[in-house]
Amino acid sequence: MTLQPLTPVNCASLLQQGFSLLQLDGEVLLFGQKGWPKRSCPTGVFSVRFKLGEMKLRAISFSNDSCYLPPLRCPAVCRLDPYDGLPESYLIHGGRTPNNEISSSLYLLTMDSRGCNRKLTLCCKEKELVGEVPGARYGHTMSMVQSHGKTACVLFGGRSYMPAGERTTENWNSVVDCPPQVFLFDMEFGCSSAHTLPELSDGQSFHLAVAREDCVYFLGGHSLSSDSRPPRLFRLRVELLQGSPLLSCETIETGISISSAIISRTGPTRYIILGGYQSDSQKRMECSTVILNEKGITFEALESPQWTQDITQSRTWFGGSAGEGTSILAVPTEGRPSQADGHYFYHVSFQTEGESKEDEEAQGCSQVSTDYDNSTPLEDSEELYFGREPHELEDIDGEEGNYNEEDEEDESQTGYWMKCCLSCQLNPNTWEPYYSTELFRPAMIFCSRGEGGHWVHAQCMELSELLLLRLSEGSKKYFCMDHGGLPFQEMTPPRQVTPLKRTPLKVKDRKTPPTIKMSPAKKSFFRRLFD
Repeated sequence: MTLQPLTPVNCASLLQQGFSLLQLDGEVLLFGQKGWPKRSCPTGVFSVRFKLGEMKLRAISFSNDSCYLPPLRCPAVCRLDPYDGLPESYLIHGGRTPNNEISSSLYLLTMDSRGCNRKLTLCCKEKELVGEVPGARYGHTMSMVQSHGKTACVLFGGRSYMPAGERTTENWNSVVDCPPQVFLFDMEFGCSSAHTLPELSDGQSFHLAVAREDCVYFLGGHSLSSDSRPPRLFRLRVELLQGSPLLSCETIETGISISSAIISRTGPTRYIILGGYQSDSQKRMECSTVILNEKGITFEALESPQWTQDITQSRTWFGGSAGEGTSILAVPTEGRPSQADGHYFYHVSFQTEGESKEDEEAQGCSQVSTDYDNSTPLEDSEELYFGREPHELEDIDGEEGNYNEEDEEDESQTGYWMKCCLSCQLNPNTWEPYYSTELFRPAMIFCSRGEGGHWVHAQCMELSELLLLRLSEGSKKYFCMDHGGLPFQEMTPPRQVTPLKRTPLKVKDRKTPPTIKMSPAKKSFFRRLFD
C-alpha cells in the first residue's frame, strides 16, 4: 500500500472534479476534461501514463464513423466485459457539460483499432433508447446484471434541474433529486423500462453501486431533500424472465454513511472503497474492502495509506480508479498562491511491492507479442519496431504525442470566450446558443478597423441571424459598434493577380538528327550481318 505524489506534466489545467477514468485494452483513459476540447485533442479523451512520479496525457483519436462525445462531469459509467465475441466497452450516460447543461444521452465507447506505435483509436456511438427513457441527470450509477442467460443495464439515482414548469429566474440553476426509479436497459434491442419499488422511497445521488450476477448493491449516497448521508444499503435483485423482468429490493442494516467515494476493483468480487465524505465538513479517511459472494455483501476494514498533511487538512478531495487496486487522488492547493497548479495529485496503490513489480513486468511484456502463428497482418511501417525493447516501444515517438497545455492558445484573450468589447457580457459558464448556426461556441465576426482588426461576438453587436449570414457569405467589410457600426461601408478590394508571362520555345535553332546515306548493296550487307 503506497501513496506516491504525482506531478502532472503540462496537463494540470485539464483535471477537474467530476472526471472519469476508464480502462480499455490495458490503457487508462481520462474522460471529462475541464472546458471544451481544444485543437490538440478534439475528442477530449486522453491516455494517462504514470512514470517516475510523473503523469502525462496523450491525445486519443476517434474513428471516422464516431459521433461527438462532449466532456461530461459526474456521468454514470459502466464497464461491459467481453462476452459472445463482443469487445470490452463502456457505457456513458448523463453528466454535466462545461456550459452546465445536463445530458440525457447514452454513449457506447469501444476500441476501434491499434495503429503503429500501438496508438489507440476509439469508436463512439450514441445509443437510442425507446420506451420509458430516463431524463437528464448526473451523479447516478449504472451496473450490469446477468440472469437466465440475459444481460441488462441497471440505472439508479442522480440529480437534475427542476422541472420546466417549476423553474423560475431565482431557482433556474437549482437541482433536485431524481425520482427513486430503477431503469432497465436492454442493450440488444434498445428498450428501456422504469420500475418503482416501495423500499426506494427517497432519491439519492453520488452513491456507490457494485453488482454480482443478478444483484446490485446501492451503498450510501447523499439526499438533497434531507441534506444528509444516511447509512443506507439496498440489494436489488433483477430476474430477466421471458416476459417482463421481475425486480425485488431488500434493505440491509450494515450500510455506510458515505458519498462521492472512489471504488476500485481488485478482483472479480472484491472492491476497495477510498475517500468520500461522511458529512459536508468531514471527509471519510478510512478505507474498506467490499466482498461479494453467494451469501451477500461483507465489509472489512483496510489499513489506510499514510495521509500527507495536505490531504488531512484539505476540505475537499476527488479522484478516480486507475485500474485494479490503484487510484488517482487530488486535493486543492488551498491558501497557497505560489503553486502554479490548482491541485496536488497522488497515486494510491493497494498492491504490495511484489505485485506492483509483476504488473509492471507483465505490462512491459504485453507490448511485444511472440505468438506469430495467429498474428494479424502488419500495418504500414510496423515492421520497423521488431527487435525493440518494451521501454523503447513505449516511448518510440518521444514527447511528440504528449499533451502540452502551453501549445494551446489562450482563449481568454484570443479565443471564443474573450472580452470582445467594453459591453461584452458573455460568460462561458452560462452561455447558451443564440443563433441556429451555433453549437458549442459563440458566433464571431471580424471587424476591419483598428491595428490589424479584431474579432467580436455577433450577439454582443446585436446582429440579426440574417445579417450575420449575409456578412459571412459576402466580401464586404464590417465595422463593430466601437468603430462606426457600419456593416456595409465598403467593399473588400479584389486581389490583383499579375498574369504570368510565358515565352514560347525557340524552334528555329532546333537541330535535326543527322542522316546517313547508304546504297542498296550496303543495306543488304548490314541486314545479313545482323541477322
